[in-house]
Amino acid sequence: MNILPEAAASPPSLTLEGVSVRYGERVAIQGANLSVASGELMALVGPSGCGKTSLLSAINRMADGLPGCRVSGSVHLDHQDAGALDRASLRRQVGMVFQQPNPFPLSVIDNLRFPLSEHGVPRRQRDALAERALRDVGLWDEVKDRLAQSALSLSGGQQQRLCIARTLVLAPRVLLLDEPCSALDPVSSRVVEELIGSLKGRYTLLMVTHNLAQARRLADTVTVCWVDGECGCVVESNTCEQVFQAPAHPITAAYCGGEVG
Repeated sequence: MNILPEAAASPPSLTLEGVSVRYGERVAIQGANLSVASGELMALVGPSGCGKTSLLSAINRMADGLPGCRVSGSVHLDHQDAGALDRASLRRQVGMVFQQPNPFPLSVIDNLRFPLSEHGVPRRQRDALAERALRDVGLWDEVKDRLAQSALSLSGGQQQRLCIARTLVLAPRVLLLDEPCSALDPVSSRVVEELIGSLKGRYTLLMVTHNLAQARRLADTVTVCWVDGECGCVVESNTCEQVFQAPAHPITAAYCGGEVG
């Protein structure tokens, strides 16, 4: 029996209320509020150092193991308090893809078998689930004859799609994407960007990007983060059209207009 959760009829909304992240005495981001609707993609934009990645790591509790890190506020998936879930259950529901492709130093197929094994999926089911995930990211035809080769032999763009497949194979409901295209060449970046666009509706997505053009192409909503003093904060969160065409905050207007940042 497959112990992975069945796909929900629709992915959950993701809501953050008053989320703050501290590293010792330094406040990375203070009192962040945002809400991503079911199946939509929100882009988190803003200059370096305004707490965007810290906010992502707080959602699926990647920050829990960091010395001196404290997270406050609440995160909800629909009406479920994410803080009430154990970390393994939360991370199965909320997958994360990083800026730098980070495949395991294993074969292509074992990059997908490994997380399935760790979550107790029976051996007889793993290869079918792995194939489905590779097809979902458009990688199957490129690697089906190389499944036993090292994942590190793949190109950078292929490695990033493999990492996305490794996340999808556990049937998450929410995807966190931390600048998933920034380490790739333009051609690979376009392929990964098109893949991300195809995931909208099936997953709820929150993506950090420094590429404002990419945010305009992909995002349904945009949240602008900024640095107030030495502390990150959210200055505006709205539809993509509103943020770029009629921003409510002068910082948003200046940043999205290329005047600052």
